[in-house]
Amino acid sequence: MEMSEQAPATPHPITIRIGHDELVIRKRYEVLSIVNDVLVAAWFLIGSILFFSEATTYAGTWLFVIGSVELLIRPVIRLSRLVHLRRLPNRSGLPDETVTDY
Repeated sequence: MEMSEQAPATPHPITIRIGHDELVIRKRYEVLSIVNDVLVAAWFLIGSILFFSEATTYAGTWLFVIGSVELLIRPVIRLSRLVHLRRLPNRSGLPDETVTDY
């Protein structure tokens, strides 16, 4: 395993044109984490409201399950922000399939 002292590459912002405006997303993992947190709160809030009536308890239960899954996604987003897999250039001159590093 080879460690590199290079600074991590800063990803380019994502730009979405909407008519005459542009939506610019700079820190995509942070934005993804915030959107996930808002969705978790929405699922649990709506699920809680649906529990007030027996007729909507089933739907409320499913929203709690969806919220729980998104709570599981939360640490995955944080981990993916910290860990990146990058392909190194082939230095041996052999095709990639025949190079093995153990």
